[in-house]
Amino acid sequence: MLPGGESTTMRLTGNHDTSRLLPALFEWIRSDSSRPVLGTCAGAILLADPRDGGDPLVDADIDRNAYGRQADSFQSTLEATILGRDFPGVFIRAPRFESHSESATVAAMHGEEVVGVRTGNRLALTFHPELSSDTGFHRWLLETAAGAGS
Repeated sequence: MLPGGESTTMRLTGNHDTSRLLPALFEWIRSDSSRPVLGTCAGAILLADPRDGGDPLVDADIDRNAYGRQADSFQSTLEATILGRDFPGVFIRAPRFESHSESATVAAMHGEEVVGVRTGNRLALTFHPELSSDTGFHRWLLETAAGAGS
């Protein structure tokens, strides 16, 4: 699970010489393509643009803070195609997927806009599912982990 937060701070602390957490985490993710990963908001940014010299962890291009400032945050009902139903989306200074490859599956939509992308068992969401009472995406992660034997 790569949570939301501030991606710049996550990169600074996660790549610091005393931590090196992000390089180790990205290596762990890449070492087993069946390993399920869920990245939300800033976590989606890290999956799409790890900046560690390796390939992206999801096949999509992402634009950080694309919706604007904190005041531009919003809530909206999404079509969660991966769950087969609607989902209450919470967007806080959210990133935006600019594009995704054919190998990536659309996992969630906000109108005509892609807000969730899946590459294998790696799921990147530009919103915060943890801020709703709906546990659908977290259940997806747990069920996928159980199925993958992770």
